[in-house]
Amino acid sequence: MLQTQNLPWRAALRQASRSNCTKLTTRSSPRYLPAQCTASLVARPLHRCPSPPAALFAYRSFSTSLSKQKEKDPKIPPEPLDEGAAEETDELKKLREQQRNREVEGKSDTPEPIPPRTGSGRGSAAGGGTGGSDGGDGGGKKRKGSERALVKPTIPDVYPQVMAIPLVKRPLFPGFYKAITIRDREVGQAIADMVKRGQPYIGAFMFKDEGADKDVIDDPNEVYNVGTFCQVTSAFPVGADDNFAMTCVLYPHRRIKMTGLKPPAQAKEEPSVAESTLDESSETPEADSAATQSKGDVVASFEESTEETKTAQGALVPTILKGRKVSIADVNNMVEEPFDLRSNKTIQVLVNEIVNTFKGVALLNPLFRDHVSTFSVHTTMNVGEDPVKLADFAAAVAQAESHELQDALEEMDIEKRLSKALELLKKELISAELQKKVADDVNARVTKKHREYMLMEQMKGIKRELGIESDGKDKLIEKFNEKANKLAMPEAVRKVFEEEMSKLQGLEPNGSEFNVTRNYLDWLTQLPWGLRSAENFGIQHAREVLDEDHHGLKDVKDRILEFIAVGKLRGTVEGKILCLVGPPGVGKTSIGKSIARALNRQYYRFSVGGMYDVAEIKGHRRTYVGALPGRIIQALKKCQTENPLVLIDEVDKIGRNSNHGDPASALLELLDPEQNNSFLDHYLDVPVDLSKVLFVCTANMDETIPQPLLDRMEVIRLSGYVSDEKIAIAEKYLSPAAKEMSGLKDADVVLEKDAIVELINKYCRESGVRNLKKHIEKVYRKSALKIVTDVGEEALPEAAALTEEGKAAQQESNKNENDPKETPKNIEEQTTEKPRVALKVPDSVHVSITKDNLKDYVGPPIFTSDRLYDFTPPGVAMGLAWTSMGGSALYIESILQNALSASSSPGLERSGSLRDVMKESTGVAYSFAKSIMARDFPKNRFFEHARIHLHCPEGGTPKDGPSAGITMATSLLSLALNKKIRDDVAMTGELTLTGKVLRIGGLREKTVAARRAGAKTVIFPHDNMSDWLELPENIKEGIEGRPVSWYREVFDIVFPDLDKEAANKMWEKELKSKKGDRKKREQKRKEEEEEESGDDDD
Repeated sequence: MLQTQNLPWRAALRQASRSNCTKLTTRSSPRYLPAQCTASLVARPLHRCPSPPAALFAYRSFSTSLSKQKEKDPKIPPEPLDEGAAEETDELKKLREQQRNREVEGKSDTPEPIPPRTGSGRGSAAGGGTGGSDGGDGGGKKRKGSERALVKPTIPDVYPQVMAIPLVKRPLFPGFYKAITIRDREVGQAIADMVKRGQPYIGAFMFKDEGADKDVIDDPNEVYNVGTFCQVTSAFPVGADDNFAMTCVLYPHRRIKMTGLKPPAQAKEEPSVAESTLDESSETPEADSAATQSKGDVVASFEESTEETKTAQGALVPTILKGRKVSIADVNNMVEEPFDLRSNKTIQVLVNEIVNTFKGVALLNPLFRDHVSTFSVHTTMNVGEDPVKLADFAAAVAQAESHELQDALEEMDIEKRLSKALELLKKELISAELQKKVADDVNARVTKKHREYMLMEQMKGIKRELGIESDGKDKLIEKFNEKANKLAMPEAVRKVFEEEMSKLQGLEPNGSEFNVTRNYLDWLTQLPWGLRSAENFGIQHAREVLDEDHHGLKDVKDRILEFIAVGKLRGTVEGKILCLVGPPGVGKTSIGKSIARALNRQYYRFSVGGMYDVAEIKGHRRTYVGALPGRIIQALKKCQTENPLVLIDEVDKIGRNSNHGDPASALLELLDPEQNNSFLDHYLDVPVDLSKVLFVCTANMDETIPQPLLDRMEVIRLSGYVSDEKIAIAEKYLSPAAKEMSGLKDADVVLEKDAIVELINKYCRESGVRNLKKHIEKVYRKSALKIVTDVGEEALPEAAALTEEGKAAQQESNKNENDPKETPKNIEEQTTEKPRVALKVPDSVHVSITKDNLKDYVGPPIFTSDRLYDFTPPGVAMGLAWTSMGGSALYIESILQNALSASSSPGLERSGSLRDVMKESTGVAYSFAKSIMARDFPKNRFFEHARIHLHCPEGGTPKDGPSAGITMATSLLSLALNKKIRDDVAMTGELTLTGKVLRIGGLREKTVAARRAGAKTVIFPHDNMSDWLELPENIKEGIEGRPVSWYREVFDIVFPDLDKEAANKMWEKELKSKKGDRKKREQKRKEEEEEESGDDDD
């Protein structure tokens, strides 16, 4: 009897059969439909069909080729019924009744294929009706109805050799369909021919390497040895003909184990005995008939097979595999270990837990829920009665690692298999819960935002309908118009504003261009068009402000007062750009702020040190994302006046040679009084009047400032402070500020004057007062620590300093360290705005810092003496240098490298990090000193035989410039005359070869350095007399200035009591004694030469 199973393809088959009983259906190409459903698409006459399954199979027609299905021959009319047909009809009726009983009872057997009729070349489409008329057998011969008896389809229990197909990532489990894609043409054709022969059985084994991609197995070690015995239920090609691909639907039946493998090459070269056997058995009339079948048909089902081949298919390899490049595996069936479901409680518990886990996953995963529903519909018995199928189903649907699924497939103990399946389901449940949690969180956020958006839109719509509020654009336009009406915009700016407003009205608020235009109009209406601060041109007020903020700097203050006086007379101070040049720490930046306060102007400062992008000055184009105007436009917006004081700091350190433009060149337009009245920013792109802005620049030196930029500025030089000025600054400004910052404002802590003098002389010798400020702050910090340490916690309790809020925050912080402290709530509880109050130092505490105990606060002195040489030896002269840090004393040292003798050769060596200009000055001084000695002291032949080394101390500091010319010449002459120079003389000046002394720079700084070094006389070029006269009296106090035009004047100053006769005879003894030795050596050399010449003659 025909056995059926309640499977999806069976249901589709029955439904298609019922529909075809009343409706004619045209054939469809089976390459696009599963083979189980193609039988119902065969054309049949419009008459009532017998009930399935017997009549269903009578109308079946399956094709047997991978190519496109060809048009079938016309149907043969039905023949009269004979006795065999009548008998067959009765038998069919019995089969239908039994089939209906089985379907009602729900006890379907294992799915088994229906073998095709023997020799049916075209299928049953050649015959029609239920009358049992013979259909064509492919060769034009007829058979009796009794010979077409229906045979129960069977799955071979023993199939020792199968074609092996490799799988990737997931194995197959018995009882569950799987579609795979074959891309190997040989393997695909072999499967098609096997289905055609009615032997659609393969072995499916999973690759160990998940990255493998092929359809044959070359080595048994490439796959796991445990797989499944599968039946090809459907096979149809997909894709283009040039790119072969075949989709095969597999139905696994049982577990098998590979015991041997014939790789493709071996299978092709050595056909098996089974192939030979099938070759002989296939030579029958039925096989000949099958060979004549059309090659254009498509493979449809495993049910087209011959009755004669059923006896051999269970033990032999199909003949069709002969000579093909496919893998053939020797396999054995795997037998599950027996179990008793009723007595084994563990299995029952595992089954129940798996079912419960299925329910949990199904609630969370819709796809999983569909799998479970399909499994429940197609399972007739209770899942608890078939734990084997339940375990396989759990493993088949679980998303797990390939090796975990393979372990479940290889396990033959049902209890262990259920445990592994449960483990896989538990992981699936955890993954589903996590996925649901993430999805819920995302949905909650999206839903909240969407809900808020919808409510806001509805609220806007309601307000708009009621006339309460517009969409925001009208209000924005009204705001811009209101702001613009309050400003005195120039005509060109007003025109641009109106154009942008018209553009804004036609833009959507959600568009990007709307935001760009809105930001532009915002900047345009925030600039202070026509707004100015009321200036104060009071001279007395300006002098008081400058004296209050700065000590000394008389020249700078006078220049600023002149600047203010001119502004008072003209009513404006337009068109001036000041540049304050001086060493660090002299107050350049702070004096700019004082000028702003004296003029009652708004103050804005920005630094251009290291700036490399011209957009910082000129702004970015509006087309760029996040574009902004330049720093000057930002200054106007912040100050809200057209006439602020803008301080451009570190202008000498601006970046050059950048790929982003030259900021120094951009400053040319900004700082030119003739151009900045129509400054064009890249962002605004409208002319802006900057002529009313007072620009003040600062620099440490003007050599690095580009010359075109320097020409546009009025330079005011700030020299360093002398000791008297530093003492006054420390007493008036630095010490009180540092004392207050250290919490000792009301305490009895005194920094004595002698300690300040010691700080200036032994610790802080630089030109500015920044380092002095740091040392004074250090003194007061040390004093605060000493007070707290000596007084103790009893006099200054911690609890007295805490406010109520501070106490609460401290208690919260002192809780158990294991408590979480990173939450915003805890952080808020541990912080407060005013946690402490200042503590008062007891009146009994007294601290005095004097010269004697100063080293306890700031350490040992850095400079142990005021000068490098207290008494200068011969060959040493004190010069003066000027750097960006201010002036300093520069000593020149000259010594003899070797003992002076008549045989010694002259020479000059230089050292001390001398640059090119200073090296040239050394050569000029050396040549001039030799000319002086040859002219005034002809008998002193020092330079003819002396090898001299000239050195400038502090070799780590590079030195350059011509101003040390007279100092070098004096050092060389002092060495040649063996006469020391006056200890209190310092000099500076450029020397020529003829002895002319030329002008130098930095006389003020050099004079300050000379006074700091203890010099009493300063020699300088006569051309610098104007600079000397401009020096403040406090700098020149105690110093005698000696201007000179020729070096002869310098010589008379540094060697006032020189005995010229003794100087002329200096080194005479050394040179004379050596002269006799030289004559002896010359005479001896001549004698040796004569002896050598005599030997040559012999």
